[in-house]
Amino acid sequence: MLLLRSLIFALVFYLSTAIFVVGGSFLLFGPRRWAMAGLKAHAIVSLWLLRWIVGTRMEVRGREKLPLPPYLVASKHQSAWDTFALIPIFSDPAMVMKWELSLIPFYGWFSRKFEHVFVRRDRGPSALRDLIRDAKDRAAAGREVVIFPEGTRKSPGAEPDYKSGAVALYEGLGLPCVPVALNSGLYWPRRKLLRYPGTIIVEILDPLPPGLPRREFKHLLQDRIETAAARLILEAEQAPNPPPIAPEALARAQDAASR
Repeated sequence: MLLLRSLIFALVFYLSTAIFVVGGSFLLFGPRRWAMAGLKAHAIVSLWLLRWIVGTRMEVRGREKLPLPPYLVASKHQSAWDTFALIPIFSDPAMVMKWELSLIPFYGWFSRKFEHVFVRRDRGPSALRDLIRDAKDRAAAGREVVIFPEGTRKSPGAEPDYKSGAVALYEGLGLPCVPVALNSGLYWPRRKLLRYPGTIIVEILDPLPPGLPRREFKHLLQDRIETAAARLILEAEQAPNPPPIAPEALARAQDAASR
């Protein structure tokens, strides 16, 4: 039954996405705010489909901690779910993403329309300068700049690997940074078809003020996100119908949460 529901959801999800992208292509020629409204609508519909087909819900904790935009958001990244489900939480997010994604037909066209922030990793040191320049432009328009500090999806409980991009943005923008923890990878695992019922939790943590020394900021950011993410893994493990959790991931979560 789980496999069947996952298959049905995958079919309906990709069909719905195609309808939004192709059917909404006229939005490419309108104001950006119209396209962003379409992006949020797609996320809301996708979350609804996931809930009613698979039984996977979403809970957001700590909304009251969000400052007035603009600000930087640094989020844990465990699943493709994060790339759309986080969008409706914020007022006008600009996602930091690989430049190569902007070359994909429709997806890339819309990403440019949304005025996301693209990173050209092949440009070496100049990539960070371009990243900061474009992020400043988005922040000046009153938008939230959202980055996944590890740069790619990490399985729940995996050893953290925080890159320099989030630190560079924090220093360059001079804005508060909101850490975000989640446990999406337990219910929407990367590189797998199965989707598990339960509750994906997104936890908004206390903002870090601007102006902290580089080393202190990186330590606090990683410590807060990893500790909270570990706690969410343990919480899921105690649920009435827990998702499968690798023993080594559970052990690392128990160790991280106890620090």
